[in-house]
Amino acid sequence: MRLKITHETSYSYDTPVEALVQSLRLTPSSHEGQRVGDWRITVAGGQRGAAFRDGAGDWIEGWTVRGPIDLVSVTIDGLVETRDTAGVLRGHRESVNPMVYLRQTAVTKPDDALRDLAKSIQGQDALDLAHKLCAAIGDTIEYMPGVTQSQTSAAQAMEQRQGVCQDHAHALIACARLRGMPARYVSGYLHSSMDGKPHDAAHAWAEIHVGPLGWVGFDAANACCPDERYVRLGSGYDAQDAAPVRGMAFGIGTESMDVRVHVEEVQQ
Repeated sequence: MRLKITHETSYSYDTPVEALVQSLRLTPSSHEGQRVGDWRITVAGGQRGAAFRDGAGDWIEGWTVRGPIDLVSVTIDGLVETRDTAGVLRGHRESVNPMVYLRQTAVTKPDDALRDLAKSIQGQDALDLAHKLCAAIGDTIEYMPGVTQSQTSAAQAMEQRQGVCQDHAHALIACARLRGMPARYVSGYLHSSMDGKPHDAAHAWAEIHVGPLGWVGFDAANACCPDERYVRLGSGYDAQDAAPVRGMAFGIGTESMDVRVHVEEVQQ
């Protein structure tokens, strides 16, 4: 599948700020499941700084915008060719030992409900266990936009039994780590319609390290493993660690953010 991605993030300030410094994890890596073609990042009025590939295999770029700034936009235009690998991440170059992803964070720290759920699931092997944990999270947490926030923890989503893809990923990560399987958060894009029109499609899922298979993606929100509809951007311990855009503004202005993401299939 050949996917065209347009992603624009705009920041506005009620009082102009002096400068803006950003770290962007907005360039997909090529691996067996995806091949990145033309990919352009534009930061209005910005100057590109250092860029590097981190230990998890993600490409990071630094950008600086000098003020006064009342509005700045970060725009992506890109093409990615994808294929279905049944969720298995193959050919992705990284150097971090998977065992570091056993560490829980503030938003993946389990409560009694998550511990009980993780202990109640039995699998024939690690892969079967991962699939059943994914299904259990999807059955327990109903997909419901607007009921959680970026700081909502897996335990909180579990308590209210509602959330979005971020909450599904955090809860699945928490349960997998409880069962001794390294797990991490993945940010990316999803082509969610087959009608040929662009749609809002920022998405997130989890990857679990399953024995000799290595990293395997699990999307509890959609009850599936990532296939050719998915584009993988980057990973981290949780949503904050894997955030596509991180940064700091220097000034007293209050920041507002608007994000627009569209993914559409284009002809080969």
